[in-house]
Amino acid sequence: MRDEQFDFRPRHSTSMQLARLVERITRNFGENRLTGAVFLDVAKAFDTVWIDGLLYKLALLNFPSYIVHKISSCLRGRTFEVSFQTATSSRRGMRARLAQGELFSPVLISLYVNDKPSHSTTSNQ
Repeated sequence: MRDEQFDFRPRHSTSMQLARLVERITRNFGENRLTGAVFLDVAKAFDTVWIDGLLYKLALLNFPSYIVHKISSCLRGRTFEVSFQTATSSRRGMRARLAQGELFSPVLISLYVNDKPSHSTTSNQ
């Protein structure tokens, strides 16, 4: 995983990322430089993971086939239903979704987004 990806890894806690951000803002302020930031709420990202794409990426990353198969069996064929008061919907299949409460979901979401384009630290404007 990229070093700038702060999640669920040693020395990559949210507090460390916030300290890094404050340090950069303070330094830029002292140098009379502008600082911009974009904050994304990725809570919904778990709901939009393309399972076949994730499994393909795991294979590309040379994960052992037995691990890919085990993850596949955990993620495929899952269903959901909604209950409200006394009514319950019909059971439906999930095409894309990682369960946020699963032990391995944070690692899988990190691997899934790891090859997304990174930001540029300089601007030509």
